[in-house]
Amino acid sequence: MRRRIGSGAFATVWLAHDEHLDSPVAIKVLADNWTGDLHIRQRFVEEGRFLRKVESPHVVSVYDAGELDDERPFLVMAYADQGTLADRLELGRLSQAQALTVVDQVGRGLTALHERGVLHRDVKPANVLFRTVGTASGEQVIAMLGDLGLGKAMDMSSRLTMVGGTPTYVAPEQARGEGLDARADQFSLAALAHYLLAGRQPFAHSSLSAAEDPDPPPPMGIGNADAEAVVLRALAKDRDDRFDDVASFTAALVDAMGGELDASPQAWVPVDPDLTRTEPGTGATAPTSPDTPAARRRWPALVAAALVLLLGAGAGWSLERASTATRTVADDTGTIKVTVPESWTAQVDPEQWVPVEGEQSQPSLAAGSREGWNTEEGAAPGVFVGILPSDKLPSRVPQHAECVDAPGGLIRDERNGDRSMTMIFSGCPGADYMVERVVQVNASQLLWVQVRSDNRATANTVLDSVATSGI
Repeated sequence: MRRRIGSGAFATVWLAHDEHLDSPVAIKVLADNWTGDLHIRQRFVEEGRFLRKVESPHVVSVYDAGELDDERPFLVMAYADQGTLADRLELGRLSQAQALTVVDQVGRGLTALHERGVLHRDVKPANVLFRTVGTASGEQVIAMLGDLGLGKAMDMSSRLTMVGGTPTYVAPEQARGEGLDARADQFSLAALAHYLLAGRQPFAHSSLSAAEDPDPPPPMGIGNADAEAVVLRALAKDRDDRFDDVASFTAALVDAMGGELDASPQAWVPVDPDLTRTEPGTGATAPTSPDTPAARRRWPALVAAALVLLLGAGAGWSLERASTATRTVADDTGTIKVTVPESWTAQVDPEQWVPVEGEQSQPSLAAGSREGWNTEEGAAPGVFVGILPSDKLPSRVPQHAECVDAPGGLIRDERNGDRSMTMIFSGCPGADYMVERVVQVNASQLLWVQVRSDNRATANTVLDSVATSGI
């Protein structure tokens, strides 16, 4: 085990080196706070099951799966050493040839899933991964689909009870909770194609309900009427007006654009050279299949042992440095606690506040990297958490015109009976990311969280650490 490379609301991903494969792998472990949630656990396990069904260079491979002693499931997966499409787009737009290559390769991954009877249901930039592979002509970077947390077998599509997806990319029938087929993924891929080719998203839906009946997207303005017609057909509101399958859509798009694929995508990356490799193995042992009994037996023990070493008192320098660089702060009443980077505690305000909507003081907590961190003039990383009196969620979260984009739109969720709304803004002054979250914590109170951070990983970690008591 080398280091942690990412964490989110449901799982943590670790970078490791597989001595049998003599290559880096990613180990995805379900977050411990979700171990007892059977629904989340099932989604995690199903992701591994779906991915193991498919053999395609454009779908992330799962080499092994298992369970730790504390009953947390884990997946051993191919390591996407070049980051995500979302990472790449933060650096600027792709060329049309690069964009077409990504759409074509993601389409190949979707086709492989569909041929094995699996829908992805959440195609978006954050779920498109880049990986370096060796070819006869040298190393090349390819795109592949990951994160099948919303994936579903096609023969179960008529019995879906959970509406999922990202509002900006979701097909209307999926937003309405109807039975799905492969044309729902085709719609999402077309929305991605529109974004990559035109430089803007075809829709600005703030919620899944808004995506149920979308207006026609605006003209793409790419100077290619044939290609635009292909994308708009795949974005048809009525699925019967779309292409028969994803392969037909991508073939038509490639043809309309003159077959202009980028044969040398290695020029796109690395996004961050420090994240591209683990230390190489000795090469003395020939690689063996990860499905051998020996390989399957060793992963649970290695994962558990590595997590103990990395997270326990004897943690290595990199994670020990990370653990000592955080601090838990609380408000004056002890109602709110949050763990933040130590650099965010230059200004801590634990006193109560009076919300605009209320008349009485409520618990609140603010911590930032400098004085005035939450002002327009002095914007900097920090977090604010406050209680609001209300018996229902608002219709929207605060908007931020000063930020460049809100790529995922408004995300509605429900966990353990607590309904929430989250919106992530990017390209914000003073801190690249701004996250607004509102949670209905009881019948008469809301929890409002605002995080400003230089990166998504830190923002997610801070969000996940927010805790309340006595309400």
